[in-house]
Amino acid sequence: MPLPIMGVSGGVVGEMGDYTNMSAYYDLIMTSGYYDYQKIVENITRNNSFGSVLEIGCGTGLILEELGQRQPGADIMGVDLTEAMLSIASERLQQFPNISLSLQNVTNFDLKKRYDLAFSYGGVWYFVVDGDNEPFMVSHLYQEESNHQGLARVASHVNTGGRLLLGIQGPHRDYEKPVSNGMLYSQKIEPTEHGFIKHYYLAEREEVVMAQTINYRTYRWSETLALLAQYGFEHDADAEKCSHFIAFKKSVSAQ
Repeated sequence: MPLPIMGVSGGVVGEMGDYTNMSAYYDLIMTSGYYDYQKIVENITRNNSFGSVLEIGCGTGLILEELGQRQPGADIMGVDLTEAMLSIASERLQQFPNISLSLQNVTNFDLKKRYDLAFSYGGVWYFVVDGDNEPFMVSHLYQEESNHQGLARVASHVNTGGRLLLGIQGPHRDYEKPVSNGMLYSQKIEPTEHGFIKHYYLAEREEVVMAQTINYRTYRWSETLALLAQYGFEHDADAEKCSHFIAFKKSVSAQ
């Protein structure tokens, strides 16, 4: 049977990246070379000791599936805003009794427990690294207040001494590429005052079968460090350099 999905999303869906339009095609796009899930999970488990882990923005459960196979003894939780995505994850993850799912808005979620490790790989927050340029953080939460609310809620779910891992991606550019079934995936970037808008498309021959638009906010590295520090997360400069994540350590209790 599919995993039960706990919780309610709450809040205003339009404030952040809801992927309902993309959900039916998400796995097709993501497994056509968009992400390398084995390497992502290798980077999560390497040099990170944890008995419990929270994925923020778990989508259809592709990372959780790989994580569940490698960490059968860990207490694993995935939260996401998009019900259609979680329905797919529920089917995918039914063989893993140690994985739970919850429909939640990150700005007000409450799981009533804390975790040793929390991570987001493109789910809500992530970094863009472009060569020797300073990294900058990208957020699915376009409003400044929403980022504060979300990070405060994340901090309240991470044990003191625990870690927050935020994914690393390459620079965002306009491009198009065929996916595994022959359809054409494309994306277009438009700069905005505080970040950028990203348009996602999937076309079959000349017909667009999926279109999704997400509004992202960006933070310079110095702004990111100051923002995360407000909620007890300090950059772990001593952590082994990792190709897929930048690590932060929870040093104090959340505000």
